[in-house]
Amino acid sequence: MISQANPASWLTGYIADLPTPFEKDAELDLDAFAALCERQINAGASAIIVGETAGEAPTLTTAERLRLFRCAVDTAQGRARIIAGAGSNSTDRAIELPRQAERAGTDAVLSVAPYYNKPMQEGMVAHFRAVAASTTLPVILHDIPARTARELTDTTVERLADSAQFIGLRDGAGDVARPVRLRPRLPPRFRLLTGDDATAPAYMMAGEHGCMSALANVIPGVCQAICVNLSEGRLQSARLLSSRLSPISELLLGLIRPDTRLPLVPLDETAKPLVEAAIVHLSDEDLVSPRRALPATPVRDRACSELPGDRS
Repeated sequence: MISQANPASWLTGYIADLPTPFEKDAELDLDAFAALCERQINAGASAIIVGETAGEAPTLTTAERLRLFRCAVDTAQGRARIIAGAGSNSTDRAIELPRQAERAGTDAVLSVAPYYNKPMQEGMVAHFRAVAASTTLPVILHDIPARTARELTDTTVERLADSAQFIGLRDGAGDVARPVRLRPRLPPRFRLLTGDDATAPAYMMAGEHGCMSALANVIPGVCQAICVNLSEGRLQSARLLSSRLSPISELLLGLIRPDTRLPLVPLDETAKPLVEAAIVHLSDEDLVSPRRALPATPVRDRACSELPGDRS
């Protein structure tokens, strides 16, 4: 676990938002999950995100999230920081999850703007301050208005960033002008990372810190190469690599079972060859062939069928 007093210099580059692998019987596939963590660490990732957007957080029980947190911590052994997806639109639950994530040994929590109930900005400030008060871990804000139906305004981010416990923002608004507008209002220590792969190159070329990414699950080596080229001033090489990412959607092929929890369903047969062609175009030898992927089966939602404490 990192010290909150240290600058969050590790919060940089492409940071994968890991998917949650499932067995056919709806159980977590922790062996596959550990392999995903190891793959990111081997590619040079500074951190990984567990149990958040790409991890199907809404269909995970609290106990399942904790199993994922512990698995990631045990696998990383300090080689990468573990960011726990610990948000909720219920402030009580958004307080309890960081406490449990801290006990599990994670390094920071990622807390999303309350969704569905559409709080006012004052309500968001009070919500996030309550989250921060519940833990000694650093807190990363997550703004994704397309899913939450309520944005974190620049003023709200500025107010929260006054506290050193808030170390960064995952900005899923998709506004490439936002970092230019927001940076002068924030402390230098506060990190800005996009949550939108499409805007990642522009975001980082504007001088910001990175991307909390779905694409990094598929091609971590290419994503890390983009960061290296940017850090060393090779903008043309970074742009070329970035242009090759655009055909790839939010997928992870061949490395885990493609089983999903409803309401998510497997990719249809029409889309599969298009995705395969886009991956082949990248010529990334680190990828497993989609043709060797296991058949996909949706599995039921345990979050709706069990109490949070039913599984350890």
